[in-house]
This record gives sequence, structure tokens and C-alpha cells, in this order.
Amino acid sequence: MADIRSNFVGIKSPNPFWLASAPPTDKAYNVVRAFKAGWGGVVWKTLGEEGPPVVNVNGPRYGAIWGADRRLLGLNNIELITDRDLETNLREIKQVKRDWPDRAMVVSIMVPCTEDAWKAILLRVEETGADGIELNFGCPHGMSERGMGAAVGQVPEYIEMVVRWCKQYTRMPVITKLTPNITDVRKPARAAHAGGTDAVSLINTINSITSVDLDDFAPQPTIDGKGTHGGYCGPAVKPIALNMVAEIARDPETHGLPISAIGGITTWRDAAEFMALGAGNAQVCTAVMTYGFKIVEEMIDGLKNWMDEKGHRDLDAIIGRAVPNVTDWQYLNLNYVTKARIDQDLCIKCGRCHIACEDTSHQAITSMVDGKRHFEVIDAECVGCNLCVNVCPVEGCIDMVPLAAGAMDRRTDRTVSPDYANWTTHPNNPAAKVAAE
Repeated sequence: MADIRSNFVGIKSPNPFWLASAPPTDKAYNVVRAFKAGWGGVVWKTLGEEGPPVVNVNGPRYGAIWGADRRLLGLNNIELITDRDLETNLREIKQVKRDWPDRAMVVSIMVPCTEDAWKAILLRVEETGADGIELNFGCPHGMSERGMGAAVGQVPEYIEMVVRWCKQYTRMPVITKLTPNITDVRKPARAAHAGGTDAVSLINTINSITSVDLDDFAPQPTIDGKGTHGGYCGPAVKPIALNMVAEIARDPETHGLPISAIGGITTWRDAAEFMALGAGNAQVCTAVMTYGFKIVEEMIDGLKNWMDEKGHRDLDAIIGRAVPNVTDWQYLNLNYVTKARIDQDLCIKCGRCHIACEDTSHQAITSMVDGKRHFEVIDAECVGCNLCVNVCPVEGCIDMVPLAAGAMDRRTDRTVSPDYANWTTHPNNPAAKVAAE
């Protein structure tokens, strides 16, 4: 059986599946239930400084985007950091870590941008015996208006400054949580790296308004006739998170910086994709708020079974494996040619592939043959875009088949080049020409 034990910046856990800092990790009751279900670790919901209590709204806190089958695709939340007092949280953290010593206990923190404020809370958290801290530089609502959260995460100089303070005042590993609400995620990652962070985690939630009530003309969720922007998460944000993780993993200035992946992770496959792009572990939130803590059982079994099937002995065998295959557009092999192929035995004759191609693409799929409803690819017109694959309701009905090297692409009357592997140095590659010159 594959070994999925995790050692992330010295923080050990029996598996790489952690709960992200969010409502599910706000108190001991939830965290203990999660550990009993099998979760490898948690990031405790963000703690703030002692003082005036945090006050959350006492009405709807979530907006949602659903698929046609009512499956939750995206969740918008306007909840703030923990509204429980600091002393209670610290006492529970200490007790849970004492009772579950083999599980990862990371504490998310957010305080005003002063050295004394960070020093004070770090000393308090360290006394709990927690394994590490996560600096919340990502919260896009409520706290950012107070000069915290994303207000810090959007300024690289502030990130570096606070990370330096934290590395100075604590023995615990420091994980810096980054905001996606920024043009280039590499810049805050570089700043955190320069400050000495042990790792980064991303993505935090995306600034959003999910919907508007067209009777009351107010954003949802609506609080006494008003609405506000919130943080967007769930399966819908996964593609954005994958790209940002990959950008940091392949950036020469942050190469080797450990990454904790967050963003739409629902299944073991989602987690494996993030790890292939350089993440050392996976944090989950929306999926457990949708399906409950026990989904981790399928995640653990699924990851182990896949690794066994593929011959991957441990997590190190898959972490970062896809990073060398992420490139910029100009390095793609323009001599590589594929054509769509429709399996007539699987085709249900719905015509969606034909309509999509006829109306919006390259008119490369027939609709009638000998007076009968029939869908087939016209090779001379097919550009291999795979739109038909994506709109087909039957999985596996349409495949993209590469033309063999030396075959003739009838659309362009061009011979397919056998030189796929060395495209970065191929004479037809514009980037290679520039480098040669």
C-alpha cells in the first residue's frame, strides 16, 4: 500500500488532507469530529487580538452558485474571523493537540500590522503546543477594510515585513496564506519567501458577489436590505487555484518553496492534481461544508489506490511531477496535430457536437449522411480544438486522436512533424529563433 504520510515543513500528519481555516475549524467540537473521521490536520479558524470582540452578522452569511442538478459549484461567504474569545480558542487548541498528538495543528492568525501585536499573539499561540501558524493575508472582506487580511496580502512590502517579525518571534513553522485578489501571485509569494516564510498556502477566497435579488435589488446574501462583497470558494475556483499554485512552483525566484494547496478540492483526484503541480498537501473547506467530514475516507482510499495502481510509493513520487510540463504559450508545439473521433456505438444522436461546431467553431461535424441523422468529423475542417468533447453529454464518446508523425494534415496540406519532444529548440519555434539569435 502506498505511503501517504505527510511531512510538510516539519509538520507531520498521517495523510496530506487538512481542513482549511474556516467555520469547520472554529472550535474543538468540530475539530475532534474531523480527527475521528480521519483528517490528517487542521488549520484552526483565524484568531485575532484580544480586545473588542469580533461581531458577525446574525443573518445569512453565504451566497451560492449551483449547477443544473443543484450541485453546489461555488460558495460566497461574508463571515469574519472567529468571534469566540482568544482565551477560549487557545485553551481548546492546547487540549485538542494534547489529545491528538499525531495530527497537524496549525493556527491561523490575523492582527493589526504592528510588530507588538504580532509578537504578543505569537507567544500566546506557541504556548498551546501548536505545530505551526498560518498568516491570514487573504481575507477579502470585513477585516481588509480594517487594514488586515487582503489589505496586507496585496502589498508585498507588508508581507515581507510581517513574515520577518513572525520568524523572529516564534519557533513554529510559518505558512503565509496568499490572496488571489491580485494581478500576479508570484510577487506576494516572492515577498513571503524573502521574509523567510517556511511555506505559502493558496488560494484564499476570491472577491465576489454571487447574485442579486431582482425583487429587492440587493446583493445576496442580503442583510436588512443590503449586501456586500464576500469570499468565493468551492469547485468553481479550482482552475484559478491550480494556475496560481503552478505559477509559484515554476517561478525561479520561489523554486522549492513548499506550497499548501487550497481551492475547490473535493476529491482525492483534485488533491493529486495540486500535488502534481507542486503542492505538498491539500486543504479543504467547501467540500466538508457540503458533504461532511467523512468525505476524507474516500479521499484517503482513492489516493492510495491510485498511487498503488501507478506504482507511486509515497507523496514525494508525485509532488511537482507536472511542473516541468507547465510552459508558456510560445513554447507549445505547433506541429502537433489532433483530430476528433466520434464513437458511433456511444453516440446518442443528440447533435450538441454538431451545433457547437457549426455555430461557433469550424463546421467540421456532419449532421446528415444519406438522409439519416448522423454525426461524423470532417478531417479537412477539424482544427482539433476539442469543443465537441467538452459539450458532448456522453463521457468517452468523442476522443481527440493525434495524427501519427509523417501523416498529412488534410486541412493544411502539411506533414505532421515527428519532432514533438524537442519543441523548445525546434527551428519553427519563434522563441527558439530569438534565443538562437
